[in-house]
Amino acid sequence: MSTHISFPRNTRIGGGALDEIAEIIGDLGLSRPLLVTDAYLTSTGAADRVLGLLKRAGMHPCLFDGTVPDPTTASLDDGVEAVRAHRADCVIGFGGGSPMDSAKALAVLAANGGPMRRYKAPTDYRGIALPIIAVPTTAGSGSEATQFTVISDSDTDEKMLCPGLSFLPVAAIVDYELTMSMPPRLTADTGVDALTHAVEAYVSRKANPISDALSLAAIRLISNNIRSAYTDGSDRGAREAMMIASTQAGMSFSNSSVALVHGMSRPIGAHFHVAHGLSNAMLFPAVTAFSITGAEQRYADCARAYGFTDLDDISAAARFVDALIELCDCLAVPTPASYGIDRQRWADLTPLMAQQALASGSPGNNPVVPTAGEIETIYAEMYA
Repeated sequence: MSTHISFPRNTRIGGGALDEIAEIIGDLGLSRPLLVTDAYLTSTGAADRVLGLLKRAGMHPCLFDGTVPDPTTASLDDGVEAVRAHRADCVIGFGGGSPMDSAKALAVLAANGGPMRRYKAPTDYRGIALPIIAVPTTAGSGSEATQFTVISDSDTDEKMLCPGLSFLPVAAIVDYELTMSMPPRLTADTGVDALTHAVEAYVSRKANPISDALSLAAIRLISNNIRSAYTDGSDRGAREAMMIASTQAGMSFSNSSVALVHGMSRPIGAHFHVAHGLSNAMLFPAVTAFSITGAEQRYADCARAYGFTDLDDISAAARFVDALIELCDCLAVPTPASYGIDRQRWADLTPLMAQQALASGSPGNNPVVPTAGEIETIYAEMYA
């Protein structure tokens, strides 16, 4: 059985790469992009910078800055109208994971119609869609390199994973200079998100030699640079390394899969409005401890990439769990309790969250495939 590998057809990586955006879009034969971003990037002038680059190249861009954190089906309605009103021939996702995920959804909805739930897993959509150009401004989601988008259903609060090649950007611009102003909390949460992507892709039941190489490379870079990026945001070398690692991890899990951490993380985000990277970080040590027996050698490989090179498999895998606990402590990752989530509401929603996690399909890729009861136990243990 063959392995299918898909990457953006044109990826520019490096400081100042954003300046090449008009060239990239022009090479695709496009000229009417809709810039999909958020109000914050408009307020900082970053969106105007992109619009200026496009206008000076003779293009006709339009701005939509109505995206929201953890996008919902309701938040996409105005964006679909903006695509159609502008007669856009492509969309640019500019920002963190939420603007990029929104742009991906708009590219499909504007060209092919809704509702968004038509595209959720296990559907694998490969049909009509506008070309997507992705420009990340955070180092974490890896969405610039993935064939997925995640959208919450406004009617049910279900956080839907929507996969398929039509969601894969045709071009990505990975410019670490766009991350230099990220605050420490966002740096930590997105950095652990990238680490989660890399580790889950490596231990996934769908791992392959290409995703393996990208995962281990990303783990090395993150281990060596996440603390520096967190404590000193002006460290250009650390920022660049984290940006590259984020893209590597995105390429890896897009061609492998994520697993139990992500399956359990999405319901936390949907019901408690915890940012995706932060909910991953909350779960990461506990889920890893639960999963190790199913892929001890693979977790040991992750530990060695992380820096523990002189241990046998059993010791290395166990040390990796400790390392994740230490990392989350260093980065001040809160528990659900310290984050302010009510204990009773957490307990009341746990059975539903466990069912939603299983329904996403991601836990089925985990080294140890959990039951609903085991997922409920992990939720209970991680609360405080």
